Amino acid sequence: MKNILVTGGAGYIGSIITQKLIISGYNVIVIDNLSTGHKKLVHNKCHFFKSDFADLRSLDKIFTKFKIDSVIHLAASLSVEESMLNPKKYYLNNVFKTVKILKYLKNKNIKKFIFSSTCSVYGNPKIGEVKVKEKSFLDPESHYGLTKMMCEQLIKNYSQKNSFKYIILRYFNVVGAEHNMKFGPVNNSGQLFKVLANNIINKKLKINIYGKDYDTHDGSCIRDYIDVNDLAAIHLNIIKAKIKKSFIVNCGYGHGLSVLEIVKEFEKIIKNKIKLNIINRRKGDVEKIFCDDKLLKKTGFLKYKTPLIKTIRSQINWEKKINTNKL
Repeated sequence: MKNILVTGGAGYIGSIITQKLIISGYNVIVIDNLSTGHKKLVHNKCHFFKSDFADLRSLDKIFTKFKIDSVIHLAASLSVEESMLNPKKYYLNNVFKTVKILKYLKNKNIKKFIFSSTCSVYGNPKIGEVKVKEKSFLDPESHYGLTKMMCEQLIKNYSQKNSFKYIILRYFNVVGAEHNMKFGPVNNSGQLFKVLANNIINKKLKINIYGKDYDTHDGSCIRDYIDVNDLAAIHLNIIKAKIKKSFIVNCGYGHGLSVLEIVKEFEKIIKNKIKLNIINRRKGDVEKIFCDDKLLKKTGFLKYKTPLIKTIRSQINWEKKINTNKL
């Protein structure tokens, strides 16, 4: 049984990845300081260490007790908006601490280092580029995106020194909840699907739209959304696979939907109108971005795409659950 270390495994995405790994027979070790994660999202069959992922004493305990095969590094500060207000926090949590764990992994003989990066590293796609490719120019608009770009380069450098394969996954917008309603997003991150679902559950049929004057077909931002269950499956399939060389891959569906189109999809499901409150653009927001998913298709790591209607319903049902049973 292989031992997989998951940093940030008590968070939204980490909890669902952990579940998939455990169901597939892996021994999972989670390290999370619970600053944004939640103990109730920690799978009861994993080995849990409440600690910062860069705490060397905790890492010593883990690596002494377990022969770690691979590391999935999810722990990070994640808000584009917050990163523009408090950049120091993002350089400390995302860059400095990632350096610490990379240094620690020297001579630990791990096989794979899977890193959760972001489409924010691309910034606004260049004129004439409809979809961003893995080789597209990187030009982050936010400190969050910049810290992730810096981490990518650090991982490349350290993998050469420490002889492990890296797999950098550039997440596009992750949405939805675990299909059996065991895990899902808890923190009020301002993520569109979560805000819409929460407002619906609380009978507040309205949503803030941050800017309606973008150069898009309806004036609102365009994003590429990926269901969290599909993203978790990508991680699981990478852990299972024999990786011959390091690589970077976009994790999205390869098409964009605007904010207003998402609102309309929610309206269809609830059979009611949602009031739009148009306010100023947010600093650091990208106008439109979606991915070229040819490489992801080629790898075969994503075998199924969850229909949007199923994702939206899972999001609404999850909000019902956590509004009734507070985590």
